[in-house]
Amino acid sequence: MDIKEFIDDWLEASNEYDTNRYLEMYHQDAFLDDTSVGRKFKGHEGIRNYFESYFIGYNTQIRLKDLIIKGNTAHLEVEFTGDFPEGEIGGIFDFTFREGRIAEAKADLVS
Repeated sequence: MDIKEFIDDWLEASNEYDTNRYLEMYHQDAFLDDTSVGRKFKGHEGIRNYFESYFIGYNTQIRLKDLIIKGNTAHLEVEFTGDFPEGEIGGIFDFTFREGRIAEAKADLVS
């Protein structure tokens, strides 16, 4: 698995609001913990809710600032822009991959 290529595809699906393509990048039983919203999202149904609420709902766009890959994990430093009070804010994602898809994700905002 080429993690850099995977991340590029994930960013493209995110920024194009392609819900089906976005979900295909996650295992059916994946979970996403976003401490900035205080919730955990489980499986495709939960992750769909997260994506539609916080990405599509706020017209969020993501720009990659840094990527650190170690084994089957990736740490992304990103910049979010969108229709939310800050307008622009930093963030992170930590992904753990299994069988070519995201199995676990942690997200947070950083100022």
